[in-house]
Amino acid sequence: MRRLGRGAASLGAVGLALVLVLAPPSAAAQALDPTATEALAATLKMLLDPAQRSAAIAGSPQAGALDQQIRALTGSDTLTQEFFALAADIFQELTQSSAGDPMKMTQALDSARTDPSGFTAMLSPATLERLRQLSVKISDQRR
Repeated sequence: MRRLGRGAASLGAVGLALVLVLAPPSAAAQALDPTATEALAATLKMLLDPAQRSAAIAGSPQAGALDQQIRALTGSDTLTQEFFALAADIFQELTQSSAGDPMKMTQALDSARTDPSGFTAMLSPATLERLRQLSVKISDQRR
């Protein structure tokens, strides 16, 4: 299994942190019942729509600080949008793998801070590849 650099895994953790700040409480239901599924869909739509995302970020000082950190990291609107698309995929995978359990989701995020490789191990191969590609794009842009 290919290992991702600490930067790529940290990139995913920052995105997930912002997602968890912005996600409506019902998105973290005990199981993916119809209400949780609807909340997940709304969260994913918000992440992918810059106007909805900006409105949600404006309502939270914590989200605003994370958004500034992400924008400084990505360095462009295009990479920021790509970052949020990847964050949406990671959030969806995390929600499904934890059955929407908020404690499991929080534990995964906490673990990502100290063990990024362990966190990335829970991601699908396709998401891992997208994370790697985005990390390379961001790294190349900074050169």
